[in-house]
Amino acid sequence: MSSPEGADAARAVPGVVRDAAGDRLARAASIGRGAAVLAFDVGGTDIKSALFDENGTALGLRRTPTPPLGPDMPGRLVARLHDLAAELREQHPQIVPRAVGLVVPGIVDADAGIGVFASNLGWQDAPLRALAGEAFGLPVAFDHDVRSASWAEHVLGGARAYSNAVVLIIGTGIAGAILVGGRPYTAGGYAGEIGHSPIAEGPQCPCGARGCLETVASAGAIARRYTEATGAVVDGAKEVIARANAGDDVAARIWNEALDALTLAIAQLTAVVAPEAVVIGGGLSRAGGALFDELHRRLAARLSFHRIPALVPAELLGNAGILGAALRAREVA
Repeated sequence: MSSPEGADAARAVPGVVRDAAGDRLARAASIGRGAAVLAFDVGGTDIKSALFDENGTALGLRRTPTPPLGPDMPGRLVARLHDLAAELREQHPQIVPRAVGLVVPGIVDADAGIGVFASNLGWQDAPLRALAGEAFGLPVAFDHDVRSASWAEHVLGGARAYSNAVVLIIGTGIAGAILVGGRPYTAGGYAGEIGHSPIAEGPQCPCGARGCLETVASAGAIARRYTEATGAVVDGAKEVIARANAGDDVAARIWNEALDALTLAIAQLTAVVAPEAVVIGGGLSRAGGALFDELHRRLAARLSFHRIPALVPAELLGNAGILGAALRAREVA
């Protein structure tokens, strides 16, 4: 399936044992019985890969660095996935995958199999499904990472009781996905960019717009804004929240502004989409009641006749993307 040199190169890549929030790589939940599949969840910094057997168990689950930016990033990425798959198949020769699930960030047209745009991965209109299909010689399911994560949360996790839901992943940025009637709403890959919904006139967002939600309310923004205001380097948003609870006025202001921005965004979604639930994952979801209880209180104060959605913690944590990739792969196996 790959050249010895390619396999050796893949083996030389050290695994990533902790995610950006500092949590160790957890064992993925079972996806249930079905065809054996390969699954890949590609991020800007690392790739999560696994071989799922017929019982739905993730074998060889591992994180490895994403190839660095450079010429022909789509081709080099697929070559890396090919080598990782070769390792998995060598380690588990009794498991014969019937399909591949590949999920990536950015703007994704899943129907066309195109990575429309991903600034942190350096591609535009990349025919990723076709490239992967040619490399693997297997059917390939291709989708957006957060949309696939939301599908896994719907099938296996926090959104499984709801047909109409919004999934928010609040980490370095804010990614989102919308489920309507039990299916993802995609709009050609443009739906679900909740992190880039405008909530104010500023600050400037790296995307080029002004006042995007994630510039104020992401975990990354909370920590960054506190450091900019005080000069003190903090250990992420969790430390800012702890300082706010301890009476730090600057931390309290920044946390309050983040909560107000999230409340506004969820209120807008409630008025327009009326989700039964908003499922919140990512690093900020670990704030527990400081986030969920306060958001519910602020939503109730802001809205009137609207159906206030349940605010539900995501259950699959960092494994939602690869579980979603595996579930999608089974649809084409």
